[in-house]
Amino acid sequence: MAVKKITMRWLLNNFAVIVLIIILAVVAAGFSISNYHYNNVRQTLSSRADIVGAAVTQYAQDGALDFSSQVQGYVASFSQKARMELMTIDGEGKIGLTSSGFEPEDKRLDDYMEAISGGGRSGEYVGHLGGQRVMAFTLLTPIEGETSLSAIRLVTSLENVDRQIAAIITGMVLLGVCVLFLILFSSSYFISSIVNPVGQVGETARRIAGGDFGARLVKKNNDEIGELCDVINYMAEELGAAEKMKNDFISSVSHELRTPLTAIQGWSETILADGGEDKEMLGRGMGIIIGETTRLSDMVEELLDFSRMQSGRLKLIRTKTDAVAELSEAVMMYTERARRDGIALVFEDEDVTVTVNGDKNRLRQVFVNVIDNAVKYSDSGGKVTVTARVDGDSLVIAVADKGQGIKPEDLPKIKTKFYKANSTRRGSGIGLAVADEIVTRHDGALTIDSVYGAGTTVTITLPVFKGDDLAQIDTSGQG
Repeated sequence: MAVKKITMRWLLNNFAVIVLIIILAVVAAGFSISNYHYNNVRQTLSSRADIVGAAVTQYAQDGALDFSSQVQGYVASFSQKARMELMTIDGEGKIGLTSSGFEPEDKRLDDYMEAISGGGRSGEYVGHLGGQRVMAFTLLTPIEGETSLSAIRLVTSLENVDRQIAAIITGMVLLGVCVLFLILFSSSYFISSIVNPVGQVGETARRIAGGDFGARLVKKNNDEIGELCDVINYMAEELGAAEKMKNDFISSVSHELRTPLTAIQGWSETILADGGEDKEMLGRGMGIIIGETTRLSDMVEELLDFSRMQSGRLKLIRTKTDAVAELSEAVMMYTERARRDGIALVFEDEDVTVTVNGDKNRLRQVFVNVIDNAVKYSDSGGKVTVTARVDGDSLVIAVADKGQGIKPEDLPKIKTKFYKANSTRRGSGIGLAVADEIVTRHDGALTIDSVYGAGTTVTITLPVFKGDDLAQIDTSGQG
């Protein structure tokens, strides 16, 4: 529908205007050409009438010869009789002599009447006489004492002139038609090269909107349309990747939720069946249930944080906070777990208290997430090193592991929501996205450096609290 609308709009707005311009140009040119040729005929008749008038005046002044005989001889031998007819008009307004020797069938004298009534010496008539289109020109030449001659009249046919004008106008019309055909040809190219591709872009966009992320446009030219095709194809790739990440996220979260739920259900049924008689098994089972419940609670809280971040409702309560102390507690939380997995977790700091203007709970969440990832992606026998140091006005925290590392093609996307470089490891794929948002909201930066097969280092940089900083509450969202 859009293509048809564009085509019709172009035809109405552009083609119709061009047609109108050509018509007006042909009409104006035809009018000018007609005036030009008619003026030439008029000028010729006027000039010839002046010559004839001068001749008859000379005859009247030459009293030695008979005036009437001289005029009759002049008319009979008129040199231009092949192009025009010479007539004389007497004092009663009747045609007397003619160069053709025949009395005209149509005796109307509109040009003569115009001459005698207009106050001038001449008159003109353009129209039909005797069924033929002519131009008649009358020049008054009253000869004193001669009633046989009141005016001379020249009449010429306009048929040849009209044919010439018609031929020129016909040529112009044909030229205009050729121009229109050229415009139609160029328009067809315009429609095929621009309008039709726009329609294909719209059709492909509808397919992508319908979930067909494999739909692609073929780029034919390196112009704006080609650039649009690249953008649409890139959009489809990104949407496809986002859709895949979303599906992987749903699958991963479903698996992450099912695992602790299965453990809780299994141990609950075991304890219920035993009746609590085996105290050792009861204690072990309750410990597992509590641990898995805590794990579920952390996962749900992470999902809620991500939802708040997406809707702009992630809330920070920033106060003067000992960031190194929060980091130390996070390390302590994972020391035992790392030991059970055969991983050495080492904390190195400058043994100083470093305060920042931040939300301690959110900062601890960031530290826990980063350390958890380092332990999670390390193998037994590996080592995770956590360091904290002051660099100028910044606190720099680095968490380095000797794990499998991140592939170069995955590294730019590692902080993207739902993205997981390794789907075999536990996790929802949103932890780093949330951590990066929290650090950014603290005016800091979270960077990741990794060598595939050698390990990964996550660096968190936070501005150190200054004496003139005021504790503040971030009320940019509610939650």
